[in-house]
Amino acid sequence: MTTPDFRPTHVVPQHGMPAWEEPDPARPTAPLDPLLPVQLVERRGDWGRIRCANGWSAWVDGRHLVTVPLDPPPPGGPFTPEDDPRPLLARAERALGHYRTAVEEHASGALDGETFRSRTRGLRIGVVVDGEQVWLYDVERARWVHSDGTGAGTYATDDGPRVAAESPGHEPTQVVSPDGP
Repeated sequence: MTTPDFRPTHVVPQHGMPAWEEPDPARPTAPLDPLLPVQLVERRGDWGRIRCANGWSAWVDGRHLVTVPLDPPPPGGPFTPEDDPRPLLARAERALGHYRTAVEEHASGALDGETFRSRTRGLRIGVVVDGEQVWLYDVERARWVHSDGTGAGTYATDDGPRVAAESPGHEPTQVVSPDGP
């Protein structure tokens, strides 16, 4: 049974995801099925409280939810600093250039294996381009960012969920129906 005001804002990633009764890793509940449509109703740091079409509610690592596309903004609008992928593209180009130089020098014999390893140690680059879609690895924030050319946002992250320091207490999982909790 779908609640009347349910409109999905996100879907669960393609491999499913764990869920918790409250924003506390010690309180797991039933995991969520892959590609399940959910509505994000609250955020606390990296945690997100979701509601399913049947009214069931749980807490998840909100950074892993996949946003349901909304109508795109009208063409020609400038990027805001938060949704501009160009700085990440520039960092990826510089890192790739650094790696390419090291590979060329190693292949020509100008660098030995140990020097090559030393020059490339800690270097991380991640770029996937598929038509207008791009996924960029943001080394500074340890996250993958997705962009469609009109905006960008966190797609996945390397670290676990955190509760913001200013977050008040939390409520347990509750079932929400049209008549209330």
